[in-house]
Amino acid sequence: MGNLVVTISREYGCDGRIIGKKVASALGILYYDRALIQMTADKSGLSPEFIEQTEEKATSSFLYNIASMAYSNASTMYMQYDTPPNDKAFFAQSKVIQELAEKHSCVIVGRCSEYVLRDNPDCVKVFLYADKEDRIQKCMNTEGLDRKKAEAMIKKTDKGRANYHKLYTGISWKELGQYDLAINTSKSGVDGAVSTILSFIKSKK
Repeated sequence: MGNLVVTISREYGCDGRIIGKKVASALGILYYDRALIQMTADKSGLSPEFIEQTEEKATSSFLYNIASMAYSNASTMYMQYDTPPNDKAFFAQSKVIQELAEKHSCVIVGRCSEYVLRDNPDCVKVFLYADKEDRIQKCMNTEGLDRKKAEAMIKKTDKGRANYHKLYTGISWKELGQYDLAINTSKSGVDGAVSTILSFIKSKK
């Protein structure tokens, strides 16, 4: 068995980062989330600020089905072609994710990582979702927003993630067939989600 990689895709307000960090800690492996932004910036030459915005504001680009090409060629693609900056960021980020998976076991949150590593037999792909009301309350509490603004933030963030995923994979973000495990964190709670993921990994081994 190669390096274990756990990818976590999540709706906004599902405690994805907390759950990812706890899973990584329990397994004694590395955790990657925002660190991917700087790593992608170093590889692509783009600013971290630009890369951070690409997922939330994805709208249009060159045909997304180019992403179905072999990811082993991603680094040469973004270097050889005069691609738009957001596409350059995606290919650079995909290469970073691949390199991390090859280097060591880890947990990776977001950034279409489940698609980038879709052919990796040692990758466990998780999708987290939650009841709308729970997400609204969490957003209100963590961001200090009123209900209307919290709902707007959730809608905007989810839409950005959905657009980004569809744009570069051709697959709906919430198409559960692409994941190994889907968990409603409203029902499981943080610790329950962590326990479920760890149990799944154990059973897979």
